[in-house]
Amino acid sequence: MIISASRRTDIPAYYSEWFFNRLREGFVLVRNPRNFHSVSRIKLSPEVVDGIVLWSKNPAPMFDDLELLRDYAYYFQFSLTPYGRDIEPNLPSKNEELVSTFKRLSDLIGVDRVIWRYDPILVNARYTVEYHIRAFSKIAEELRRFTRRVTISFIDTKYRVIKHNIKELALLDFSVQTQTELARDLAEIAHAHGLTIDTCAEKLDLKQFGIGHASCVDDNLLEKLLGASLRVEKDKSQRVECACKTSIDIGMYNTCRNGCRYCYANYSHGSVDANFAKHNPNSPLISGEVGADDVVYDRTVHSCRDFRLLLNEP
Repeated sequence: MIISASRRTDIPAYYSEWFFNRLREGFVLVRNPRNFHSVSRIKLSPEVVDGIVLWSKNPAPMFDDLELLRDYAYYFQFSLTPYGRDIEPNLPSKNEELVSTFKRLSDLIGVDRVIWRYDPILVNARYTVEYHIRAFSKIAEELRRFTRRVTISFIDTKYRVIKHNIKELALLDFSVQTQTELARDLAEIAHAHGLTIDTCAEKLDLKQFGIGHASCVDDNLLEKLLGASLRVEKDKSQRVECACKTSIDIGMYNTCRNGCRYCYANYSHGSVDANFAKHNPNSPLISGEVGADDVVYDRTVHSCRDFRLLLNEP
């Protein structure tokens, strides 16, 4: 089993104490996003967890307790974009803080465990194509010794919540041709800095520029970190273009306080505030407690490590 922590919220930034308490106790409770009162109990012991993917824009609150992850294979998807507070209102300064946070995390856990995400890419009068080229080049120069890979994506406005959130951003037309040309330029910059570049859940075929399709929940990387083979299928719950492997997400929608305008995981600022107010780091749930109307069931989980393959190795 691979744990995703989390596509639904920034656990490292806002719920790190809770997360480490869950590892200590060996289980977590997760509400079904489609059925609030259906709660799954998921084991988190190293015997069944083959890897943990941590998604964050500011993982600094985790730094003092990273030793608690020593028995797990894990890595970070670290989003670092060039946007200001008009788009990412609650993040610390990129230049003054987050670039240094990225570097420190890499120094603490190694370059293979920190993947740079430059996504989503959007364009308007302020954040033009030329702006992205300059910004990407500057960040790549800063991070080139602290990561091996950068993942890009272009904003997808088909989500209803995103359409509502981005109304005031006055986005410009972002044609396939423009996206392709920008991807080409970003690839040249990435390669010049020794970085592999890929795309997240994009239909565009950009292999002519040396750009692959990312598997953000990456069994190959986890195999490398584990020193073992994994038998994991593609995650069928994600978009067709997504190459991620199957994982279990332990986050909750409407709990992330980053406030990013392009986010699909928050659709109500009031709900975010209410859910965060109910957060108890000692609760098995990320928000609130188990109630009388809740039905808790044990989710069947198991390791996907393939020891037969290991036995056949020379």
